[in-house]
Amino acid sequence: MLLIEHEGKALLAGVGVAVPPGVVARSADTLGRRKLPYPVAVKAQVASGGRGKAGGVVRADSPAQARAAARKLLAMKFGGEKPRGVLVEPWLAIERELYLSVTVDAAADGYAVLYSPRGGVEVEQGAALVRCDVGPARNFRAYRLREALADVEADAAVRERVVALAHRLVLLASSRDCTTVEINPLAMLADGSLVSADAKVVRDEYARFRAADIAERIDAEHARQPKAIARALAGKLMLVWLNGEIGLISGGAGMTMAAMDLIADAGGRPACFLDCSANPTPEGYRLAFDLLDGEPRVKVILVSIFGGLTQMDRVARVMKEIMSERRSVMPVVFRLNGTNVAQANEILAKAGLHNNATIEDAVREALSFARAGGRR
Repeated sequence: MLLIEHEGKALLAGVGVAVPPGVVARSADTLGRRKLPYPVAVKAQVASGGRGKAGGVVRADSPAQARAAARKLLAMKFGGEKPRGVLVEPWLAIERELYLSVTVDAAADGYAVLYSPRGGVEVEQGAALVRCDVGPARNFRAYRLREALADVEADAAVRERVVALAHRLVLLASSRDCTTVEINPLAMLADGSLVSADAKVVRDEYARFRAADIAERIDAEHARQPKAIARALAGKLMLVWLNGEIGLISGGAGMTMAAMDLIADAGGRPACFLDCSANPTPEGYRLAFDLLDGEPRVKVILVSIFGGLTQMDRVARVMKEIMSERRSVMPVVFRLNGTNVAQANEILAKAGLHNNATIEDAVREALSFARAGGRR
């Protein structure tokens, strides 16, 4: 769960990391009623990356300029996302831009600290980057990070400030279930102080069972989604609508994308990315069919599931039940493969259904139905 900048900065401030004083405005009119120390930075509040390069940060030297910047930014989209507001902060006179982050890493058996003496876009352009594995938060050792920093950071005073900040970030990540806490740029001002000019904080959605604020945020995000997407998320299905006519029910992101590629290569257009791997139950599959049966642009449904641990005879029985219950006359094409596929073939055949021998055969059959407008 990626937090918006001002939300991430609130968490940083809570552990004593310096952040610029800022206000969040949802409209240009609201911003006009604020007393601000000009010049200021007006920053679009979106979760998508690349905001700065896309013009999402604007300097304003007066209230009129700030309102104009807010109107412009709130009307834009960044990575397909409209801003949920603008964050207005004092324009920082930055002497140096640094980079500092803490992330969960399996190779570190816990947390790893990353630092670069050149932040901002320099990090993306291959700036020197040092890594220090920490492991569990309790294993943080200042001397180890200090030794690692000596290879890239010549300023001893900066090294000491970075060590102290890194410890705070590790504690924040551990206490608030964060998988990533990134400050880029970490701004060094004229007096040598370090300020978080930006913040990227990712919290672990799987920690919702013990973190009420994560659960509330996920529920709120789901509620903002279109109805079908919200239903899919509530049912633990991953659904992304596309512009095609072949509805796809699959298991596993890789299998789903492979089937989408095959559809496109055959001259068809997938109507969706629908991955049921997180809920491969009768209820999950019924929900998948219900979502596609209710979408007018879908002309045919292709069920493409490969099972290793999942036994295909069980999936076939579920498909048999669903097909007997469906009211929709939309054609369905099957490609079940994997464990117990022979039994699955028998179950489907007895129900008057056909399981294609290959995914390519299934795609061709689905494409023929789609071109016939969904008629059998």
